[in-house]
Amino acid sequence: MELFATTKFQPFLLVIIIMVLLASSYSQNIDDKFLQCLVKDSKATKSEFVFTQQHTKYSSVLQSSTINLRFSKTTKPLAIITPLTYSHIQSAILCSKTFKFRIRIRSGGHDYAGLSYTSHDNQSPFVVLDLKELRSITIGSNNKNTAWVESGATLGELYYWVSKQSKNLGFPAGVCPTVGIGGHISGGGFGVMIRKYGLAADNIVDARIIDVNGRILDRKSMGEDLFWAIRGGGGGSFGVVVAWKVNLVHVPDKVTVFTLSKTLEQGGSNLFNKWQYVGHSLSQDLFIRVMIQPVLVESGKRTIQVVFNSMYLGTVDRLIKIATHSFPELGLQEKDCREMSWIESVMYFSGYYGESMDVLKDRKPEPRSYFNAKSDYVKEPIPKERLGELWKWCLEGDNPILIMEPHGGRMDEIEETSTPYPHRKGYLYNIQYYEKWDDGSNESLKKHVSWMRRMYENMTPYVSKNPRGAYVNYRDLDLGLNDNADNTSYLQAMQWGNKYFRDNFRRLAMVKGMVDPHNFFHSEQSIPPLVMSKGNSYIESYTSSQGSCEIRVVSCFVVLFLLITFFLK
Repeated sequence: MELFATTKFQPFLLVIIIMVLLASSYSQNIDDKFLQCLVKDSKATKSEFVFTQQHTKYSSVLQSSTINLRFSKTTKPLAIITPLTYSHIQSAILCSKTFKFRIRIRSGGHDYAGLSYTSHDNQSPFVVLDLKELRSITIGSNNKNTAWVESGATLGELYYWVSKQSKNLGFPAGVCPTVGIGGHISGGGFGVMIRKYGLAADNIVDARIIDVNGRILDRKSMGEDLFWAIRGGGGGSFGVVVAWKVNLVHVPDKVTVFTLSKTLEQGGSNLFNKWQYVGHSLSQDLFIRVMIQPVLVESGKRTIQVVFNSMYLGTVDRLIKIATHSFPELGLQEKDCREMSWIESVMYFSGYYGESMDVLKDRKPEPRSYFNAKSDYVKEPIPKERLGELWKWCLEGDNPILIMEPHGGRMDEIEETSTPYPHRKGYLYNIQYYEKWDDGSNESLKKHVSWMRRMYENMTPYVSKNPRGAYVNYRDLDLGLNDNADNTSYLQAMQWGNKYFRDNFRRLAMVKGMVDPHNFFHSEQSIPPLVMSKGNSYIESYTSSQGSCEIRVVSCFVVLFLLITFFLK
């Protein structure tokens, strides 16, 4: 019986072996041709800017700006491309289209969900376009108040070179200096000058993008619809933005910073309650954010610490007058404050205060850890009598931190349709829920993710509604996912898209339909295309060559299987 069984299945096993070898050969052939395609029009060799999985530097390049270890085991790219010129990007796009590969775009690697360098879609092979070598910063020669910044530069590099130009120039963006310019501006980008000058995206006057057809477009040639979409519509949906022309803003000779911490036992809860009513309505020159975290006090008891972290665009004496008038409960005194230059305040908020400013341009790697995050927006103060529940929920986590940043000021003056970022007038503050850990076990992951989801669910009655708002730069895949690129649904994407963009989501999808109707630039939360039909109505269906190619390949192997089986009978 064993001999009969072995004899019977030999042809079948032979067919399987031949098919595996052919598939491997086909894949290898495609990969080789893809690499040849990338360099055929370039004077550089592929070893200078292309890192395949067989390259000795592949892992180090992939991990070079990866900060969230949660995604270290997800699907990895076929190759990492670190373009040295714009022509390398053009080749990467056109060759990827030819060989049916997808592209993920990375500028700084701070994507909370890892979508700039990983994929949760196992059906579509992809490459990473890492822009870190495209990092030039050119302060305007005719207008010193503008600068062209390439997307691979970091916020720290921009701050450093702007401060070298003038001590009275700055740029309103985030506090983390290693965040990439490209991703930050693409999602909006807010920092400590948000109440004075709005978002980073509100201060963009031009841009250069390489579209799905490999064309390099500026604001005039791309048109106002696409220019609108890339300033807050999230990265990786419309093309590769290679550079931004930013409007630099005035900063005074001196700014003043302070950090005050109060535990619940020291009246922290009452101070937070008052901040909810005044934080958004203070002078536009004053930004006070709140950070809430569990701490151990001397008695060994675990309690909540409420931290008030602030920058004022002016001198300490003026700040004391404003705080005494508008927020006297804080009890701010001159000894709590430090006067410094604006660039020194950048060092202060990034944790580098006292070090050489060169650290801002050295692209010092961020410590890597496992972390999870979510976001919310608050339009009405959380009732004082409910704050005890908030503190209780925080204490249930191991190492959480809630970061609450006020809106108001300039944010109230900008229309919610001005850019895709819609959370403007009427929003008091946003919340970032954040927790990190060091243990990479599945048990630890489940524990921390479970706490975050409970916290988010518990906060439902106290945050924005219909829809519940979220910030696209704090990507949250719990909000919803696209299917693969060949089956992306606008209606399905609305479940997460409306949270990030509210009514602006539809316009984003319409722009996507105009510039990338076949959904080449796709990720788990990329904007889906809405395409104009002949009847001047919008439809979400489109023709994709990706699926037809895969069908042809599968069909070839099916025919081959049948032929081999026939001749081996």
